[in-house]
Amino acid sequence: MSVLIFIDHSEGKIKKTSLEAISYGAALAKQTGVSAEGLLLGTVSDDLSSLGKYGVQKMHTVSQESLNQLDAEQYISIISTIAGTCGATIIILSHTNTGRAIAPGLSARLKAGLVTGATALPDTSSGFLVKKNVFSGKAFCTVSIKSPIKIISLNPNVYPVISGEGSAEIIQENIPVKPPMVTVKSISKASGEIPLTEAEIVVSGGRGMKGPENWGPIEELAKLLHAATACSRPVADAGWRPHNEHVGQTGIAIAPNLYIAIGISGAIQHLAGVNRSKVIVVINKDPEAPFFKSADYGIVGDAFEILPKLIQAVKKLKGVA
Repeated sequence: MSVLIFIDHSEGKIKKTSLEAISYGAALAKQTGVSAEGLLLGTVSDDLSSLGKYGVQKMHTVSQESLNQLDAEQYISIISTIAGTCGATIIILSHTNTGRAIAPGLSARLKAGLVTGATALPDTSSGFLVKKNVFSGKAFCTVSIKSPIKIISLNPNVYPVISGEGSAEIIQENIPVKPPMVTVKSISKASGEIPLTEAEIVVSGGRGMKGPENWGPIEELAKLLHAATACSRPVADAGWRPHNEHVGQTGIAIAPNLYIAIGISGAIQHLAGVNRSKVIVVINKDPEAPFFKSADYGIVGDAFEILPKLIQAVKKLKGVA
């Protein structure tokens, strides 16, 4: 028996969320007394054997370039086959766009219980209980999975990447791959060095920034903190920032370790997309802004006065001239 961990990648590189899933799956394998095995579909430039340092013992791979683009039906079929050959009783995926696309179909194919968006390791002391967020992160629930095969998709940034020593055995799987049913003709890549969904720190701006010409300090602070930039919906709708930076209920839901909101009032729709952040810092000149009720730290004042001081403080801390 084993825990099978699906490993997602982009542009030849394994995603950080997949490293989190490997660490999570390896810990669960140790907890349940089985082996931890990984599965990668497509081709990457990374050394797959090095994934052993995160706890995976065997790496199954189907090295077909056509699998570099998501084809949910193909992925579900191949994962189901590998799960059968390695005796997987638990399958772990990241709760990302790819995970959301394939987890439900995989659950139906394998007749497996599924918990999406898990936030902690299962409690296996009396059954198999998985904790997850509900109601847009306003509460959490514990779900019991009783099926022989169990599937969990892990929320990004809720489990640390744990690195040690070790090397994984590489197993090249000879599985026929059908021609893809979906053809990708072009890709429009979002700007920014760090994907929002994987960022540990996010610096976000709202209408309080007054215009796109004032975004320089936000970008400077983000660069100093090695953070991603984001914005509220009105900012994206006004064309001040690209829509791929819009976080909130109708945008991208994120869960960074630190979320800095500058000039954002904190409407409930925005909160729904960021309230899984571990620490929220709010800067707003309106002391009655709703965001302060959800903030861990708040600064009441003009963002155009506070941002330069904050940037200088970070530069001093980092020893940057």
